Amino acid sequence: MKNPVTIDNKRVTVSGRFLKTARLEAEYYEWIENAEEFIDKLKSSGIRADVFTFLPEIGDRKQRHDFRCELDSIAVLPITNYENWWKNQINDKTRNMVRKAQKTGVEFRGVSFNDDLVRGIMEIYNESPIRQGKPFKHYRKDFETIKATHITFLDQSEFVGAFYKSELIGFIKLVHGPKVSSLMQIISKIGHRDKAPTNALIAKAVEICGQRGVSYLHYGIWGRGGGLGDFKKHHAFERFDLPRYSVPLTAKGKLMLGLNLHRNASEYLPEKCLTFLLNLRRRWTLFRYRNQKVAMGQ
Repeated sequence: MKNPVTIDNKRVTVSGRFLKTARLEAEYYEWIENAEEFIDKLKSSGIRADVFTFLPEIGDRKQRHDFRCELDSIAVLPITNYENWWKNQINDKTRNMVRKAQKTGVEFRGVSFNDDLVRGIMEIYNESPIRQGKPFKHYRKDFETIKATHITFLDQSEFVGAFYKSELIGFIKLVHGPKVSSLMQIISKIGHRDKAPTNALIAKAVEICGQRGVSYLHYGIWGRGGGLGDFKKHHAFERFDLPRYSVPLTAKGKLMLGLNLHRNASEYLPEKCLTFLLNLRRRWTLFRYRNQKVAMGQ
């Protein structure tokens, strides 16, 4: 990330080498109220970026601007209430996984954000240098870095921990908005995967959203090339296509948008090719860490 600036209390970061793209640092958790005014402020801020890209609030899928627009796919679970999700939206296999956590003695409860929770999170993060077939970005980060990572949106957040014999084996961080709650983080210890804590944490998140009258639960991007896609589908998450707007800030940005060369290289690859490359990366990562104690999982 390069040359971050803050506009209207929203942090904007820049990424990319040849084409520098600016976006809200927390674009899936905060939104722009007046796009034209925000872009004018961004241009006058001196930020070194060629293109600015942004999304509307999750749940608003109508195109409301004349800027360059493409679809951005995210995973969203429509919610009426917990009972409907349990009876009608998931299958027996998923229900059995949720029950498994309860039968094996895993307890779920709300937790305060404090140093004890941060230390518990660090233990989960330091379990393995690899998750989902790639190096885990939070592995062996120091206490203050992990604390700073999770202290964001604290006034809108709710933490739920999964405990087995008083040990924190998983947690979720829910960020609540007016219509949508987002799973900003959900992770469990791979060593306790047999107890299905992640499945039960999803169920707990749905229960909380139902109690709050939230219409949608957001869980990251929809993704391509496998990964968590099946896991999300089994818990009734659906593909939501949001309009992603792109605005040129420089002549280079205007040219690249005109040539349709503003996206990440992976977005131009066919699905089969992307899946092949991801599997290749997974094998390389396993080979790279072959001399370490590595657990694979979510």
